[in-house]
Amino acid sequence: MSDAARLALSVQYACRGIAPDRSQCRRWVKAACTMAKQYKSCSLTLRFVDEKEQRKLNRTFRGRDYATNVLTFSYGSGNEVVADIAICVAVARREAHAQKKHPKAHFAHLVVHGTLHALGYDHETTVDARAMETLEGQILGRFRLANPYA
Repeated sequence: MSDAARLALSVQYACRGIAPDRSQCRRWVKAACTMAKQYKSCSLTLRFVDEKEQRKLNRTFRGRDYATNVLTFSYGSGNEVVADIAICVAVARREAHAQKKHPKAHFAHLVVHGTLHALGYDHETTVDARAMETLEGQILGRFRLANPYA
């Protein structure tokens, strides 16, 4: 983000379970915004949810009846980024365990991934996926975390 850019981040904890603290989330989001495109204004809500809430969001907005790890809902346009990011704590912890990753590293990946979606990145095509995955790896590398795609 440029010096004139503004990041407004709200972090909400709507479930039980251990999730990253606000200051760590802010560092991950800011790194994603800095290393991605430049925006005048970025207002994000990062919400850590339980499986019931995530399943309802996924079913309502994507037509998929299961709790997924991260969902991003973008509302802004142009230079203004406004988005909500929902991360399911239980799913993230299960994935970290199954992938033999430290939970903090997996949460970092999901926060960065969701933030990049808010910034307009996607992985619908092979070219787009490669670009997004490369950027995710670079951002996580700033925190000495392994590239999840390597």
